[in-house]
Amino acid sequence: MTELDAMSRGAASSTVVVGIPCYNEEVAIGSLVLRASQYADQVVVLDDGSTDKTAEVARFAGARVLVHEINMGKGAALRDLFQYATQAGFDILVIIDGDGQHNPDDIPKLVTPLLRDEADVINGSRYLNGGAGSTPRYRRLGQMVLDKVIRFGLNGDLTITDTQSGFRAFSMKTAPFFKFSADKMTIDSEMLMDAANAHLRIKEVAVGVRYDVGLSSEHPVSHGLQVLAGVLRSIEFNRPLLAFTVPGLIMVAIAAGLAAFVIQAYFIVRHVVLGPTLLMLLLTVVGTFLVFTGIILHSLSGLIDSRAEMRGK
Repeated sequence: MTELDAMSRGAASSTVVVGIPCYNEEVAIGSLVLRASQYADQVVVLDDGSTDKTAEVARFAGARVLVHEINMGKGAALRDLFQYATQAGFDILVIIDGDGQHNPDDIPKLVTPLLRDEADVINGSRYLNGGAGSTPRYRRLGQMVLDKVIRFGLNGDLTITDTQSGFRAFSMKTAPFFKFSADKMTIDSEMLMDAANAHLRIKEVAVGVRYDVGLSSEHPVSHGLQVLAGVLRSIEFNRPLLAFTVPGLIMVAIAAGLAAFVIQAYFIVRHVVLGPTLLMLLLTVVGTFLVFTGIILHSLSGLIDSRAEMRGK
C-alpha cells in the first residue's frame, strides 16, 4: 500500500476505507475495486439488492461485500457503510459511486486534507475548476437549480459548487452528525445540510468525471424532481424559521395592511367590505399558524442537533 503511505506524509497511523454503494454494477465494479484498493486499507462494496453478479465480481476483485437483500436506496446504503466503518475502527471513509464515472486515482485529493486536519468533510467537485463543459447540458441545468436550492438550506456563507457529488471523504468523527433519513439520491443533499448545521469544516477539491458509463435508468426530469422535493423537505426541517416563520410574518404583515384598509373603508362607506375582510382573516390565520410552526420546528431541530453534538464528543 505504498500509494497511501506516500500521500499520508506522517499520518500513516490513520486508516482509510473506501465505501462503494452500488446497484447492478457488475460491469464497472471489478476495475473500480482494484483501482480504489491502491489508496485504502480496505474497500467495502454495499450491494443494494442487485439482480446481477455485482457482489460476486466485487468479492473476486478483493472487496469486503455487504449485501441488502432488497433495494433499499442510497440513504440506507450510506448509513450501513458509515456503521461498518465506525464499528471497524477506520479513521476516514471515502464514498465513491459504483458506476465508474469517478476516477479512483482522485482519492488522494480527498484524503490528504483530512490527514492534514484541514477539514472534516471533503466534497469532490466536478465544477470547481469550471468543468461544466463536460456535463450534458440538461444535467447541468438541473444541477444548477438544485445547487441554488440547497445553498438556500445551508447555514452561513458556505458555497458548494457540486451539491450532487457522489465522491466524498469523511473523517469518522463526523458520523454522529448525519441523520440518514433521506432515501435515493436526496441523501447527498441531506448530508451536506447536516454537515453545515453541525458546523463541520467542509472543503471542495476538483475531481474528474466521465459520462460514457453508468447511465441512469431513471428519467432525468423525474429524478431531478424527486431530488428537489426531498431537498425542500430537508430545508423545511433544517431551516424552519426561514421556511415557515418568515412567510408567516409576511402574511401577517399583509393582513395588517388589509385590516387598515378595511377599517378605513368602513368609516367611509359605513359597511364592511367583504372580500378584503375575508382575505385578511385567512392571511391572519394561516400566517399565525406558519409562524408558530416554524418556531416549534426550530426548537425541535435545535434539540436534535444538540443531542447529535453530544454523541459526537
